[in-house]
Amino acid sequence: MPISIRYPARALQRGFTLIELMVVLVIIGVLAALIVPNVIERADDARVTAAKTDVNNLMQALKLYRLDNQRYPSAEQGLQALIARPTSGPAAPNWKPYVEKLPNDPWGRPYQYLNPGVKGEIDVFSLGADGEPGGEGKNADIGSWQ
Repeated sequence: MPISIRYPARALQRGFTLIELMVVLVIIGVLAALIVPNVIERADDARVTAAKTDVNNLMQALKLYRLDNQRYPSAEQGLQALIARPTSGPAAPNWKPYVEKLPNDPWGRPYQYLNPGVKGEIDVFSLGADGEPGGEGKNADIGSWQ
């Protein structure tokens, strides 16, 4: 004959109370409030660092272009002269590909190129997060003069 075991009614009621769930949600909310701003700030810092690295790489490619062709690309030729032989403006007799492709800045916009530059012989720069000249913090311009 099978033996049946009876449990008290309270033992079968398992789970969390509403108060316990609310305490857990409050703790998660507090942690999120402390952590999320730091993570967002890190993302902005990473974008600025990536832009500085891209500008530096483009400047190095432009210096190689000048070594080969005795001048920088004209403003009309722009940064495109680093990936394709210029068809207009001054000829580039010793042209070769200097970069595989032109990167966009971390905010998805093309890097700017000025020849002659405002802050140097030539300027390569990103307009920052806001896409406008000037600004502070994450909106500041990031350029070859830094």
